[in-house]
Amino acid sequence: MNEAETRAELIDPALKEAGWGVVDGSWVRRELITLGRLQGAGQRAKRDIADYVLFYKG
Repeated sequence: MNEAETRAELIDPALKEAGWGVVDGSWVRRELITLGRLQGAGQRAKRDIADYVLFYKG
């Protein structure tokens, strides 16, 4: 099973079953370029790509 199949057959259904993207105020973004991890004192690490980002009420 490759990465795309794993997402389609395992991860996406599990997220939906858990309510992500279904419950009001929740949504899922895939393959998002992030701003980078917070390191403190207003500093961030370099940008990175996240496979999934889960949002709930902003």
